[in-house]
Amino acid sequence: MTAMVRAEGVHKSYGAAHILRGIDLEVQNGEVFCLVGPSGSGKSTFLRCINHLERIDGGRLSVDGQLVGYRQKGDKLYELKDSEVAAQRRDIGMVFQRFNLFPHMTALANVMEAPIQVKGESKAVARERAERLLDRVGLRDRMGNYPSQLSGGQQQRVAIARALAMQPKLMLFDEPTSALDPELVGDVLDVMRQLAEDGMTMIVVTHEMGFAREVGDNLVFMDGGVVVESGHPRDVLTNPQHDRTKAFLSKVL
Repeated sequence: MTAMVRAEGVHKSYGAAHILRGIDLEVQNGEVFCLVGPSGSGKSTFLRCINHLERIDGGRLSVDGQLVGYRQKGDKLYELKDSEVAAQRRDIGMVFQRFNLFPHMTALANVMEAPIQVKGESKAVARERAERLLDRVGLRDRMGNYPSQLSGGQQQRVAIARALAMQPKLMLFDEPTSALDPELVGDVLDVMRQLAEDGMTMIVVTHEMGFAREVGDNLVFMDGGVVVESGHPRDVLTNPQHDRTKAFLSKVL
């Protein structure tokens, strides 16, 4: 069976800073895959490489059997054109720490925008799906509100609905609750739990260890740009094998 995401020896540097130092991992279809680790360990950079927001400097990265950002000819890799990269990105939803909603558009218009502009869907089709998705994330009564009229948790749920509107086969979450007040975190995690139950393949960079333990199928602890330890979340969180993992978890659990 083809893995939804496969990373083989992935490297990424910014100048002299070597951020990713040979990442090898696989995410299976329908899996909730959690990435944890200290700030600067390369988690968010790796996530951004998956949809080619960042270009890798070495190794190979594929989504659903297709190389991300490159095509192979013989034993050489050639970077895809921007239009080809954009086409690949349509199948990958991403939710950021900051919600990045269009401030001049209502919640409904934010969710409708990409399917109309990118996929050429009719307004009627896009609207019907947007209404259904906003209802699904608990915002049926907020469709006409602008981002400034919504709490941070509500804005993040709109951002999730917006990503889902493109009907992705993979969802990437980059610390989706880290910018939220503590009492708003639960609403966003509930939406993500529901997505997991519905079988969405998800890669989640998170500090929410309870979510990782309850919902995750696999957990990777990263530090210094490498995978230090991986396994089932309950196993890694309750019985870490590596001293570096133990030291990190002792501070966050």
